[in-house]
Amino acid sequence: MELLFALAITFFGVYLGFVLTVKKSIKRKFIVWGLITIFLFTPFLGWFISIQVAIDEGEGFAGVAMMMILFPLFFMIGLILLLFGIFKKKA
Repeated sequence: MELLFALAITFFGVYLGFVLTVKKSIKRKFIVWGLITIFLFTPFLGWFISIQVAIDEGEGFAGVAMMMILFPLFFMIGLILLLFGIFKKKA
């Protein structure tokens, strides 16, 4: 049940991102997708992938190790998108 909740939040984030960026400037698209990546994808998608790895391996430490890799990775991707959108000059 928790896995479905995490996937539902992730898909809601994708939907929200598309709704908020349709026919908007590229600057706004980067900002919105950066924020969605930081606040929705990082915790929920990272947790979902980590739990799946832990279940498949049968070892909780594998899930924790995957979280330690995915959380900073997804956060940095979102932060780069956000900063690129903030500092991008209008064309």
